[in-house]
Amino acid sequence: MKHRSVLAASAAVAMIAAAPLADAQSGAAAGKVERIKVHSPAIEGNLQGNPADRDVLVYLPPSYGASRNRRYPVVYQLHGWLPGGEQWAGMIDFEAGTNRALGSGGSKEMIVVVPDSLTIHGGSMYSTSVTSGDFEGFIARDLVAYVDSHYRTLAKRESRGLSGHSMGGYGTWRIAMKYPELYSSFYAMSSCCLSPYGAEGGGMAEAAKVATLEDAAKAPIFTRVQLTLAAAWSPNPAKPPLYFDFPIENGELRPLILTKWNANVPLAVIDQYIPSLRTFKAIGIEVGTEDGLIGDNKQISDVLTSYGIDHVYETYEGNHTNKVAERYETRVLPFFSRELKFE
Repeated sequence: MKHRSVLAASAAVAMIAAAPLADAQSGAAAGKVERIKVHSPAIEGNLQGNPADRDVLVYLPPSYGASRNRRYPVVYQLHGWLPGGEQWAGMIDFEAGTNRALGSGGSKEMIVVVPDSLTIHGGSMYSTSVTSGDFEGFIARDLVAYVDSHYRTLAKRESRGLSGHSMGGYGTWRIAMKYPELYSSFYAMSSCCLSPYGAEGGGMAEAAKVATLEDAAKAPIFTRVQLTLAAAWSPNPAKPPLYFDFPIENGELRPLILTKWNANVPLAVIDQYIPSLRTFKAIGIEVGTEDGLIGDNKQISDVLTSYGIDHVYETYEGNHTNKVAERYETRVLPFFSRELKFE
């Protein structure tokens, strides 16, 4: 399945941080990244034992320390499957790339937040699950509340943006559609998991054989992706030790469980969120021409077009991961610089 293979490919590349782009305006003032812990009540008590104290990286722009009365818009940047926040920051050359964008004039000064949403299987899908935790609530409620109360933000919808790559692109769609009162603009990068799932392919059948946490930890990447989806989308607190149901059991398809998965897929549910999507000031979608997810990303763009919802859809020469640092610096940050309110 395209969902599985591209997520796994992304995870493999995540082990190597993207090479930094050329420095711009080396003499320009630089911002800094703070590494903090944010406690999330939403994640407390999950059955996997994923920690409720989450690592978060916060970029503060150059003027933040000196301009004590100034407030700033905030962009939340969501990582994909398996690279955590720290690895994702490396892949996009987070601190240096943001400084370059500011130094070159391509971006205005803003706060950028990269939360870590890793789980024991590699990702949270930014979903609500008693098994893996309510990471949707972490991002949309706990994290926004913490950042607005601890930093000098412009704490309003018009000055808040959401973006993410791959699983983070999926999370961007999911959270933006469900919480339009929080964000005025969003930018989805190479989003995975947009289209409905079926039972075809060997990956799902192999994943259905995993019975213990020990087996899960040793499973191939393709299998772990499937376990991630099951924990996020078909949790079952009465089924230890994995605490989820799987769409295949004893070689037979379980239609109800597969339906639960597809109830979380944007292309299957987007029509009911059209009123929410109409409220956004700006929507950006991008994907590489060599990315296996280009068809799904084009399809969701076509849905917006069919409803008359203005948005930007852009393709570029590249695959799922090889241009993420460049795109973050030259497309994502300028997008929010144009679309967010800075006062």
